[in-house]
Amino acid sequence: MLHVHKKIEKVNYKSKNVCYFATMKQHQVILSLGSNQGNRLTTIKACIELIHKEIAVVVKVSKIYEAPAWGFESEPFYNAAILIHTSKSAQKILKQVLKVEKSLGRVRSKDSGYQARIIDVDIIAFDEEIIETENLQIPHPLLQNRKFVLQPMLDLGLNWEHPMLKKSVAQLLVQTDDESEIKAVHAIVSPIEKLSLQQFNYIAIEGNIGAGKTTLASKLAEDCNAKLILERFADNPFLPKFYKDQSRYAFPLEMSFLADRYQQLSDDLAQFDLFKDFVVADYHIFKSLIFAKVTLQEDEFRLYKTMFDIIHKEMPKPDLYVYLYQNTDRLLVNIKKRGRSYEQDIPADYLEKINQGYLDYIKTQTDLNVLIIDVSGLDFVKKQEDYVFLLNEINIKITLARG
Repeated sequence: MLHVHKKIEKVNYKSKNVCYFATMKQHQVILSLGSNQGNRLTTIKACIELIHKEIAVVVKVSKIYEAPAWGFESEPFYNAAILIHTSKSAQKILKQVLKVEKSLGRVRSKDSGYQARIIDVDIIAFDEEIIETENLQIPHPLLQNRKFVLQPMLDLGLNWEHPMLKKSVAQLLVQTDDESEIKAVHAIVSPIEKLSLQQFNYIAIEGNIGAGKTTLASKLAEDCNAKLILERFADNPFLPKFYKDQSRYAFPLEMSFLADRYQQLSDDLAQFDLFKDFVVADYHIFKSLIFAKVTLQEDEFRLYKTMFDIIHKEMPKPDLYVYLYQNTDRLLVNIKKRGRSYEQDIPADYLEKINQGYLDYIKTQTDLNVLIIDVSGLDFVKKQEDYVFLLNEINIKITLARG
């Protein structure tokens, strides 16, 4: 029998006279890691890397603590806690965690009771849900009795409350009966923190229609503690009309987009958020000129460009401009899959013109820090290794920028 109580979180992003929401789709999962055989530090580090590469993004890592074996006589353990973000189910995480344990040399014995082990990974919390199945209990039923679990959890700095006991981690740690002496022995950096994206103030993720720019921007914002700016295309009344009659509605559409993008970016980039490390947006103001050049008549475009040049001078440039290249066939599949009715009749040649417009623009921007990534064969939503590939490409770009 499965019992699930879900906590729904929303992030509120405000622009002038507008309030819209980006729903948090990823789960926050806390894992506890332990090792008391072999090179404990190396094993813990290898476990974290494998989880990050194969299961989910490792956002935070606690200090590594040394603690005596709990419930049996053995060598002391190294213990740590990690926070991962994932859209996978708890059962899927459990299955993949067991696979990671096995790859690191864990051999599970049929004997009951506690035993020494090269690696042990437990799912401690899955959001603030209560899950009870034959092979999984969340929150972990013994977490409140184990200082070697609670102390690393506290390091993660999460606003998490035990859904059954209604107590914070700090409260559970104070009230635990476990009197074991544990000590911090190592500090390590999480894979996400190694990216050092916080050195940038403003990152723009760009791409053609259906390339995945909004998805990537949203994941980066959530995983890397960034303020998210999403284009408000759904609020534009001219967009559905444009796809039905381009010649009639192209100019009012492009002008309304330009005005709205200018207002939104001006407002959101000016509003500094003390609790966020940087800003990531799923568009850059220059996309207005790219789309306008494709959709407008020559005389309309000349008038449009005059207005654009005035506005563009006042807009800050992104510190990093990421362009997601997606081939046309894949774009059409993605557009069909997301099911926006007004997009279903977009012709392939229109998408090809937009892509060429982006590439022509990028070639002229010698002072723009540009990263082009071909995502045609990637699925960075369902495949963790593809998302890690994108993160690594961004990290390489950051390293090169440092010189």
